[in-house]
Amino acid sequence: MHALLAASASLLLASGSPAVPGLAELARLGAQYAPVELRVDVSKLPEGERKALARLVQAARLMDAVFLRQRWAGNASLLLRLSGAETPLGRAQLRYFLINRGPWDGLDHNRPFLPGVPEKPAGANFYPPLTQKEQLSSWEASLSPEQRARASGFFTTIRQSPDGGFTIVPYSEAYQGELALAAALMREAAASTAQPTLKAYLEKRADAFLSNDYYASDVAWMELDASIEPTIGPYEVYEDDWFNAKAAFEAFITVRDDAATAKLSRFSSELQGLENALPLEDRYKNAKLGALAPIRVVNSIFCSGDANHGVQTAAFNLPNDERVVKEKGSKRVMLKNVQEAKYQRTLLPIAKVALTPAEQSKVSFEAFFTHILMHELMHGLGPHNIQVGTRATTVRQELQDSYSALEEAKADISGLWALQQLVNRGVVEKSMEQSMYATYLASAFRSLRFGLADAHGKGVALQVNWLLDAGAYRAGPDGRFSVVAAKIQEAVRSLTQEILSIQATGDGTRARALLQRMGVIRPEVQRVLGRLGAVPVDIAPRFSTAEQLTQEFP
Repeated sequence: MHALLAASASLLLASGSPAVPGLAELARLGAQYAPVELRVDVSKLPEGERKALARLVQAARLMDAVFLRQRWAGNASLLLRLSGAETPLGRAQLRYFLINRGPWDGLDHNRPFLPGVPEKPAGANFYPPLTQKEQLSSWEASLSPEQRARASGFFTTIRQSPDGGFTIVPYSEAYQGELALAAALMREAAASTAQPTLKAYLEKRADAFLSNDYYASDVAWMELDASIEPTIGPYEVYEDDWFNAKAAFEAFITVRDDAATAKLSRFSSELQGLENALPLEDRYKNAKLGALAPIRVVNSIFCSGDANHGVQTAAFNLPNDERVVKEKGSKRVMLKNVQEAKYQRTLLPIAKVALTPAEQSKVSFEAFFTHILMHELMHGLGPHNIQVGTRATTVRQELQDSYSALEEAKADISGLWALQQLVNRGVVEKSMEQSMYATYLASAFRSLRFGLADAHGKGVALQVNWLLDAGAYRAGPDGRFSVVAAKIQEAVRSLTQEILSIQATGDGTRARALLQRMGVIRPEVQRVLGRLGAVPVDIAPRFSTAEQLTQEFP
């Protein structure tokens, strides 16, 4: 299959189809990502810790190779073809391929930008090509409960068996070469560090890459308390548009910001109170959240795989395994230097175009940063493990292709609701109330530019339209937007309640209907987006410190 795809890609790339972007258009597309150099001061770390960081960067680079294969079977051969390009057009195609980690433009509904490339496969490369979603559903339904759990699990691919049926292949076999190399590098890093919890996590995660059992290493990651904060492995399920079941490989290699982490640690103790106050029937609430809820503020040294394609991740909440979340809780990681770059290069310029002057004056980095934290905190709250009739199931399994967009919308809107709760309780200063709604509005336009093919973008479209219909947002005669203070709090509460209720009941039909009706760009919003052409959509980081570390410890 790979050889056939390579030959096909070669012929099609040479065909020069006029339906795809030329050099000038590719230059415009590339300019949507502002180059940013990410530097982190690691000079105070001992030599052993710096060497551990270098090995972790090397292991993280292998996640790119795995992720390319997970997105599409033709990615590796296509990248090889593009890497030999000597013309300006070929180099521009290669650059945009590397930004997107594939031949589809994530900011334009995953439209192919290279000639001859098929539509982005909805099941990515987790399932056999030319297979229909319904075939897989029927096959899974015929399996025993144990085999069905393996087939729908995070860490397996489904492949064609010799008899024409399907077979389950664990990641440890499907990506054996890259994972074995990464495991060896992580063990080298573990041997270099003097920090016990870091050593424990790296050793257990190296074991997991070979055994395909990630539970122990997820627990060790939750318990990690070190100056170096790595996250490496299969996590997010956005690439699996069919079932939101298969985890893509990624890596974040970061260094902890101790002062900022200490400042935000107080939020962890507020989670149970927020859970109890959710606008949701009490029977659906978690009476006791997982014991651990660490918050880490970090600066990014390097990221790769699913963490480094298209729009850059600003923060994350992991693990996604509902077992670990229920028993141990989840960790929120804030990428401070990434957020600062996004705020300066994208959010402030957007606010000047999209918001009225009065609203512009309220926009602040503190509100931007704190709402992102609340977004990540709220991923861990609300329904996860649910009961549908007599079945014990999860929100993810019930909502399937609607899960990611609705979950992102939930984290956003309930994060804003939670921030208001903390203002009311005096946990957050009252002045935040003046800035958080305006900053959130500006950030909504930032996220809408990611495109509706992106789960975050579609989730934000839902929120913007709900708040417009509630009269909480208003477009003025000049097209600029403002917040209606008298209506915003109730509108935020009502949408939070709507999404949580859908999740609690596992109502996939209701979820799809809501997203279909509200996950669109309306004319008044599109007019603002049309005026943002000169503003970068996101950043394209260059990891300068990572390069220096791997030169110091080759």
